[in-house]
Amino acid sequence: MKGQGDFEKFAARSGRRQGNFFERPHLTRRAFFQIAGAGVTGAFLAGRLGAAEVIAEQPVRTLNRAKNVIFILLSGAPSHVDTFDLKVLNGTTPSPVQPETIGGLLWPVGVLPKLADHLPDLAIVRSVTAWNLQHTLGQTWVQIGRNPAGVLGDVAPNIGSIISVEKADERNPGQVFPSFLALNSAGAVGSGYLPASHAPFKVTPSTGGLPNVTHPDGASRFQDKWKTLYALDEPLRNRSPLGAEVADYDVFYQAARGLMYNPVVDRAFRFTTADSQRYGNTGFGNACLVAKQVLEADQGTRFIQITLGGWDMHTDIYGKSNPRGTNIFTLGKQLDDGLSALLADLKASGLFANTLIVMMGEFGRTPGPLTSALGRDHYKQQFCVFAGAGVKGGRAIGATDERGANTTEYGWSRDREIKPEDIEATIYSALGINWTRVRYDDPFGRGFYLVPDSDRDVYGPINELWS
Repeated sequence: MKGQGDFEKFAARSGRRQGNFFERPHLTRRAFFQIAGAGVTGAFLAGRLGAAEVIAEQPVRTLNRAKNVIFILLSGAPSHVDTFDLKVLNGTTPSPVQPETIGGLLWPVGVLPKLADHLPDLAIVRSVTAWNLQHTLGQTWVQIGRNPAGVLGDVAPNIGSIISVEKADERNPGQVFPSFLALNSAGAVGSGYLPASHAPFKVTPSTGGLPNVTHPDGASRFQDKWKTLYALDEPLRNRSPLGAEVADYDVFYQAARGLMYNPVVDRAFRFTTADSQRYGNTGFGNACLVAKQVLEADQGTRFIQITLGGWDMHTDIYGKSNPRGTNIFTLGKQLDDGLSALLADLKASGLFANTLIVMMGEFGRTPGPLTSALGRDHYKQQFCVFAGAGVKGGRAIGATDERGANTTEYGWSRDREIKPEDIEATIYSALGINWTRVRYDDPFGRGFYLVPDSDRDVYGPINELWS
């Protein structure tokens, strides 16, 4: 952590003095809502963050190719050498993997058969390496694009929350959906120090649609209660020293009210059994389906996080002792069914052209022969898949050795291994957000870098995805 002298330098750069403890930021009502968590009512308040003081923003050129982002977190860390960086090892790789060269890429047709047809749309970055090999730390790292144990790491927002606040001025008054939607992502990192209006709105999709958007007493009775609430609050809002505080509650209520008895909400979050079956009839497939419908609704959602866990395959990765258990084939089928249907529907609707899909785990798994438990352990080498928003697919960026143990070709202009911070910068740039921006609205006034060390050009976007 930076010392006192460094803190004073930051303060000087921002034109602020350090001040006494009682003059520093304290827990506001918005901060209280943020801590209270995300639900139908609390996940996205309509109020906007005050303009942040931005300094040291470099005059970079952003790609500005995407309107939306779907970020798929493969938690548990999938084996790169059995999926998107396939390596065939005699005596280890089983025949059901069905390795086949398609368009110059070696592909596990037996694991991901449907995605084989979508290879022309996929750019697979194989020169990615993780910073650490611990699940919780790694999963948090890829969601916030920095070391969770580093400076401001404990208050760092999710990438989706940053996108929400940076794109807040682009929301239309009639758009009622949250900017940041998290599907099957109960453990998604929250909005950090940002207000709860930018927190992930966490939903587990079901055929019944979004829960709690109708009242048990019926619409008419609910409307009566709503009017009564407003009548009781009116003196506090307009003629009380607590007016500003009550106004915050009003924002809270209005955001929730916008989702209730709303046919647009119903269409976006509800789906039929037939639609679910087309996406694989799994939780992951349902999340992909809802993501597509939410983007079609065009109600202000800009970042969707979907989590597919279960990739921590230390034992029986090929399912030899338990073919129906969680293994590379059974979980691969869930991914294959859901993602292939999502890609096809996004293309059919025209949304693929302005939606960036990013998919990765927290790290990879040990290459070479299996362990004595017939599995693979944690390993730093990994992959990241990109598609949509003009990304040129049908290729790999970077390469690894014959075992998948080390990067042999970086495949991009910075000529080094790619890190989560670079992927974060790529997402921001694709959305037209200057990744070098520094916000001075953090609770300590020391400056929050959208991407760490951006003033020293340590990390940057993978522009080669578009060239």
